[in-house]
Amino acid sequence: MTAPEGRGIAEHRHHSAEHTFRILHVSTGNVCRSPITERLTRHALAHRLGSERTSGLIVESAGTWGHEGAPMEAHAATVLTDFGADPAGFIGRELLDEHVIRADLVLTATRDHRAQVISMGHSAGLRTFTLKEFTRLVRAIDPATLPDPEEAGGVVDRARALVQAAAALRGWLLAPTEEADEVHDPYGAPITFFRSIGDEIHEALDPVVTALTGVPAPA
Repeated sequence: MTAPEGRGIAEHRHHSAEHTFRILHVSTGNVCRSPITERLTRHALAHRLGSERTSGLIVESAGTWGHEGAPMEAHAATVLTDFGADPAGFIGRELLDEHVIRADLVLTATRDHRAQVISMGHSAGLRTFTLKEFTRLVRAIDPATLPDPEEAGGVVDRARALVQAAAALRGWLLAPTEEADEVHDPYGAPITFFRSIGDEIHEALDPVVTALTGVPAPA
């Protein structure tokens, strides 16, 4: 599992596009929500699969009004440390067309972010969801219908199938309210609010990582 150059880990260059799966987390400034989501995703994937089996998964983030070159907010780093994840080396990015073009799955903090990503074009509609929307859809997918992560193609083929299945369900499993699909911005808030947002993100990611890997969270 890797990240672009300049973000703490050298860019993954050993797989063709067919053998990688890119997850792009999007928020506004790319200093609070999306860094937390990016690093928690990496941490969970590595914890469940080990570094070798996550080599085809690339997890990154950007912001629709990204603070290019900025460090992660200090409270966001504290939240990651609370969960045992690594905040080191993070550098903020502004969302660019190339990020959307390369992404196999885009998970946004809010519905507005989702709309902004889709408005960029690049056939992003079928692979862009809010994080909580994707969680809701993933919960409805029978894991037995997905490729076995132990077989040829591994977690990359499973991830691609998961996105296709989620896109097919989107019109059938609507959110009970608009708020249900939102992760609110903690920028400028006290650490207690950052921690509550961290808990929300962690809870939403758990079924997603389970579906991606076929490995449930440790008890």
